[in-house]
Amino acid sequence: MTHWLLLILSGLLSGILAGFLGIGGGTILVPLQIVLGYTPVQAVATSSLAIAITAISGTIQNWRMGYINVRRVILLGLPALLTAQLGVYLANVFPPKIILIAFGLLLLLNIYLVELRKRLIRKNVQNQQQKLNPIIARILTGGVAGILAGLFGVGGGVIMVPLQILLLAEPIKVAIQTSLGVIVITAISATIGHAVSQNILFLEGLILGLGGLVGAQISTRFLPKLSDQLISFAFRFLLAVLSVYMFWQAWQT
Repeated sequence: MTHWLLLILSGLLSGILAGFLGIGGGTILVPLQIVLGYTPVQAVATSSLAIAITAISGTIQNWRMGYINVRRVILLGLPALLTAQLGVYLANVFPPKIILIAFGLLLLLNIYLVELRKRLIRKNVQNQQQKLNPIIARILTGGVAGILAGLFGVGGGVIMVPLQILLLAEPIKVAIQTSLGVIVITAISATIGHAVSQNILFLEGLILGLGGLVGAQISTRFLPKLSDQLISFAFRFLLAVLSVYMFWQAWQT
């Protein structure tokens, strides 16, 4: 009973932190599951299912409000659909130590990427000249997101948003809305791949996904009351602590 209660609290916490810090739930869910004793590949696979649940919910809401451009989502989602399976394959091949170390490095990279996203928003970067062939840019952006989804159980939005802005010259809001739609494709593709490999713990994934939905609603109600400085500090501190924990787990493996 204690274990299941901790799992429910983990789902709530991931949703709350994702809403506060603007990062995907998988960044939080994978380390939390490892704390609860799951193997790295189980944590990655189960996180993919939880992300699919939360991303579908958010995308349906955006679609009803007319914020989703289906063409943009498909063009980025097609390469992501394929590379997600590559990520799943790598997750099955890599030893747990390598997955833990790589995830720790991903957490540190997230600190930079979210700060980059904030700077781009502050500068209101838009209507810039596209510097790369659009086909290559979409394959690169979607492909990277897909690999991250399959290998690490994360949505990939933290890297998709800056890449869309810098490589495709997309406006910030469009990049964020498109990213959420693509995450649905990457998460479902990764979930199917991990399900075939029998890596997913379905009951745990449903609990984490539903908990994330509730947690996100809680955070959106309290977020306006918090200062930007506090949220920024909490973000850096949390990811730094989680990355150290992942490195420590890799050392113990």
